[in-house]
Amino acid sequence: MTRLLPAVRDWDFPRGIASVALLVRFGTDRGVSRDTLLSGTGLPPARLDDPAAQVDAHQELTVARNLVHALGDPPGLGLDAGVRYRVTTFGVFGFACISSPTLRDAITFALRYLDLSFIFCLPVVESRPDEMRFELRDDRLPHDVRRFLLERDVSAIHTVMHDLLPGGLTVRRLEFRFPEPPDPARYHEVFGFHPRFGAPAHLVAVDPASLRQPLPQASEHTVALCEAQCRDLVSRRRARSGIAHQVRDKLIRVDGAVSMADVARELNMSTRTLRRRLEDAGTSFRGLLDEVRQALAEEMLATGALSVEDVALRLGYAEASSFIYAFRRWTGTTPARYLRAGVHE
Repeated sequence: MTRLLPAVRDWDFPRGIASVALLVRFGTDRGVSRDTLLSGTGLPPARLDDPAAQVDAHQELTVARNLVHALGDPPGLGLDAGVRYRVTTFGVFGFACISSPTLRDAITFALRYLDLSFIFCLPVVESRPDEMRFELRDDRLPHDVRRFLLERDVSAIHTVMHDLLPGGLTVRRLEFRFPEPPDPARYHEVFGFHPRFGAPAHLVAVDPASLRQPLPQASEHTVALCEAQCRDLVSRRRARSGIAHQVRDKLIRVDGAVSMADVARELNMSTRTLRRRLEDAGTSFRGLLDEVRQALAEEMLATGALSVEDVALRLGYAEASSFIYAFRRWTGTTPARYLRAGVHE
């Protein structure tokens, strides 16, 4: 058995705008306004039309959350979003995969440059003599968007693999950890067979014979050119994303109770410079502060040991009412309803 690991170990990497734009179109097609979908992201609508724009992973996560909250998160919603992701959605990264000699080569390439994708459920890939297994990890995702993003990622992977090898891909097994929905028909429509639900892990198993088949658009010259561009793009994105991680780490250490001026001082730069660098990274101090406060609030409330007033105080709010208003803006519900609904379980 050979284990193939992705180049990144967490979903929190910067990404292109294409996935956010796709999710916004998906939502507006279902009657959700663009303003609702972009709420809390700090992204102006015009940025959706800029193919070179970069966003923070948490901005895409916020769009997904807005979409799920607006539509009620019916089972299969993520599947419908995932089938919209075609290999061309991924730009030069997708063209490199198309140009690879075989599907196995394309998978190896994708894992090496996974932070050029839009994935949230990171794969652990095991190559065995009888099958190649993809286990998708979703344990670090927020509960309210976990199933949606898992469905989206599995559906997108399945769709892209069929783009790469039309009619030649054989999926042997598909397993989900969550319970079977009341109507699983959409899963059968997307994948061509009935998955197993209530399994120990989220798992896709592919026939190894499919992996050895040559891809119809394989080109040694093209894949070499695309890989050079991917290498340069990854390098530039990683260089630009560092500031957001630094700010987020500092906010987490003090439970989000700090000003932008204080953070700028710690980073030995002016507030103006910090604001500009965060804009260059596709985010803002307010957006990062909201993101950290929401995560901390959900974590504190989930313990059951702190009252709403205690959580508000720890997060730097002068009054509980201000915290309740912010929590409703983040999640669409109040802290009390959040707990009663058992979202944290």
